[in-house]
Amino acid sequence: MSANHLTTGSQRPRIGVMFDRDQAPEELAAFAAGAEEAGADDLWVVEDLGWAGSISSATIALAATERLRVGIGIAPAALRNPALLAMELATLARAYPGRLVPGLGHGVAEWMRQVGAEAASKLALLEETIVGVRALLGGETVSARGREVTIDGVRLVHPPAEVPPLVTGVVRPKSLELSGRVADGTILAEGIGPDRITAALVHIDRGRATGDRPGHELIVFTYLHVDDDAERAAAATREIVASQAAWLGAEPADLFTLIGPATIVPDRVEALRAAGASTVVLRPLGAAPLDQLRRALATLRG
Repeated sequence: MSANHLTTGSQRPRIGVMFDRDQAPEELAAFAAGAEEAGADDLWVVEDLGWAGSISSATIALAATERLRVGIGIAPAALRNPALLAMELATLARAYPGRLVPGLGHGVAEWMRQVGAEAASKLALLEETIVGVRALLGGETVSARGREVTIDGVRLVHPPAEVPPLVTGVVRPKSLELSGRVADGTILAEGIGPDRITAALVHIDRGRATGDRPGHELIVFTYLHVDDDAERAAAATREIVASQAAWLGAEPADLFTLIGPATIVPDRVEALRAAGASTVVLRPLGAAPLDQLRRALATLRG
């Protein structure tokens, strides 16, 4: 029997864990079961070009668990035909109702160019994909001819009883505003702390003001490396933190992380919650990721 998950009877955000892209796919089922046993609320899988596919990874994680919510963070819209994506998501949503959170995004531009999938308008493609997929999952017969997406009279034979929330993983202001307008949530990348959450919410809320979605979940990914020796923890994670800082256009010291003694975890998770995070997804760095997760969760139980 798994441990009680952390959101029960508490004001804390949902706590999830990422299955890192560098972990072999055959390790996913045991990792997901271990995360559920440890008491995590969510498990998130990723999709980067050349690594594992997100839909198949989500399927493995859902099949290996009973309670865990499984998120996809993210599937690039440029690599997915909306009708086929809706078929895949409908299958999972019917088989595992209430446990799937699909995430969509633009995809890394260089990777999209590598496979000849770069859109003329990334914003139009993402919006048209979300709108089309949601309509198909809702059982509608969809006909649409947009700037990037064409669907002509398609309907799912087996739509899910409950349409899963569709979230985005985006960074820039126009994309954040789009997410607020048409998506059910937004994923913010590792390293983003309270100040950047506040800034992102300005754009998301501007989009929400012109959209019709009933709610919006803010999902924040964050690096985790628990070690009582803070200097050793910093040294062990320096390379990946520096790489992420460069991608975000920030200094490594400015990234918000859960790297250091376990005692820092509760206050930093609370800081993310106070800034607006609905869900905090821990990305363990280094060896023994499940042990890292267990140590972090133990501090959050008080």
